[in-house]
Amino acid sequence: MNYNEPLYRPPAEANSLILQVTLGCSFNKCSFCSMYETKKFEIKSIDKIMKEIDEFSIYKDVRRVFLADGDALACDTKFLVQILSYLKKSFPKLQRVASYASPYNLLEKTQEELNLLRENGLSLVYYGIESGNHELLKYINKPMKPSKMVEGINKAHYANMKISATVILGLGGKKLSIQHIEDTAKLVSECEHINYLSTLQLGVSSTKEDDFFKRFENKNQEFVFCNDKDILEEQKRFINLITPKSPIIFRSNHASNALALKGTLPKDKDELLETLDKAIEDGSILRPKFLRGF
Repeated sequence: MNYNEPLYRPPAEANSLILQVTLGCSFNKCSFCSMYETKKFEIKSIDKIMKEIDEFSIYKDVRRVFLADGDALACDTKFLVQILSYLKKSFPKLQRVASYASPYNLLEKTQEELNLLRENGLSLVYYGIESGNHELLKYINKPMKPSKMVEGINKAHYANMKISATVILGLGGKKLSIQHIEDTAKLVSECEHINYLSTLQLGVSSTKEDDFFKRFENKNQEFVFCNDKDILEEQKRFINLITPKSPIIFRSNHASNALALKGTLPKDKDELLETLDKAIEDGSILRPKFLRGF
């Protein structure tokens, strides 16, 4: 299979078959994200997608499929149902189909459409919260109201989809750190259910730096990067403030993180906070910077 590069997938999809339904991202305006800056958004033809599924169908043991690129949910629901149905027919051992889901995607789909997608096999969506602070979301050019994020996440939950959400530590820099973390913890706590929650650490590529900094300057805010101690303090505040309505599997094992954590909230809150306290006191246990990557 000749993929249209660059190709991205969540770490948890390492053993999944990757099927490119779209190329690029339909929004592609977030100031911190360089993933699809070289691509123009395109929905592939149904005939081409079906042909690629046929080519993949020699692998009869496929159990998981990830629909790439940035947001397959931007596609028409009937179009996606065709793909999901054909995947089920082509891979008899298929157990899970997953996709990225932008805040805009989930709001645009009706509850009935999301229910239909789940009935046809879309069982997990990866959702970038980034921050729960509305002003900060404007700064990074992702101007979604936090209440609307909660609404979209809840719609996926009501459709019986699992939700894997991510938050970016350090996104507000030193000056907006407290607002960023407090509002993000509030957003997470207001959701009916998030199955998996991960934190990443901010990384801005050289191609995005100018735009990223300018957007803060335009709001009369100087952006100052957080250091490792600042990030650990953010992580500590975040974990301490989350009061989920149901258990959340928490991870910070992405390569960008200075400290890998895992546990279930709220059950493991005290243990996670204790580990963070030790890391704040002893920076030698952190992942070396040359081993980190976004």
